[in-house]
Amino acid sequence: MTSLAIGLLLTAAAWCTTPEEFSTSAGTLQLTPIQHASLMIQAGGKVLYIDPAQGSYDGLPQADYILITDIHGDHMAPALVAKLKKADTVILAPKAVAAQVPGCTVISNGESHTLGAFKIEAIPMYNLKPGGFHEKGRGNGYVLTYGGKRFYFSGDTEGIPEMRALKNIDVAFICMNLPYTMTPEAAAEAVKAFHPAIVYPYHYTKEENAQAFAKDMQGSGIEVRLRNWYPK
Repeated sequence: MTSLAIGLLLTAAAWCTTPEEFSTSAGTLQLTPIQHASLMIQAGGKVLYIDPAQGSYDGLPQADYILITDIHGDHMAPALVAKLKKADTVILAPKAVAAQVPGCTVISNGESHTLGAFKIEAIPMYNLKPGGFHEKGRGNGYVLTYGGKRFYFSGDTEGIPEMRALKNIDVAFICMNLPYTMTPEAAAEAVKAFHPAIVYPYHYTKEENAQAFAKDMQGSGIEVRLRNWYPK
C-alpha cells in the first residue's frame, strides 16, 4: 500500500509481522499488528497481547500478559487465550469476559493495574445510543503506559466523552465500523478532540473506511498510519 499525498504525514505497510518500534525511557517497545483488533506488544523482555482472537499466531511467543476488551468473538477467543497463556500469565479483562475466560483478573472502567513495567488503565467503551451492541460498563478500552509513552486502544466504541477527554496520548488505535462502532468521519472528529501524536485506524473491515478516516484527518497535525489488518 502506498502513502497517500493528502497533506499529512501518512505511512503505510503491507501485511507482515514486522513490528512497529517506539522509543521510550524504558527502552524500545515493539508493537505488531496481527488482525482486526488483535496485536502483540513486546518490551522489556515481556510479551503482551491485546484481544488475541483473530489472525495466525503460529510462531509467536506465549504471553506474559493478555488484555481483553469485550465478549464478542472478534475480541475474545477462550481457546486461543488458553493456547497463548503460560502458568503465570496475567489476564486482565472486564467482568463479562472473566465469566467466560478462566483465570482472568477483573478490571473495570476507571480502574488501573500495574503489570511489571506496564501500567494499564481501563477506559469506558460503549455505544452512545441506548440498546446498542456495546452497553456502557461492560467492556474496556485500555491506556497502556510504558517508559513514559501512552498507548490507547479503543476497543468497540463510539466517540464517547471519556475518549475525547483523554490526555497526553502518544499513540492511539481507533475502531470504525458500522453498525457496531462509528463512521470514519465520527472517528476522525473524536481523535482530533484528544489529539494523539500518532493514530492507527483498526477494526474497520472495509479498506475504504481507513482511507476516508485518513482524508478527514488532513491538516490535523496528527500522524496517521495505515496498516493492512486484513491479510488476503
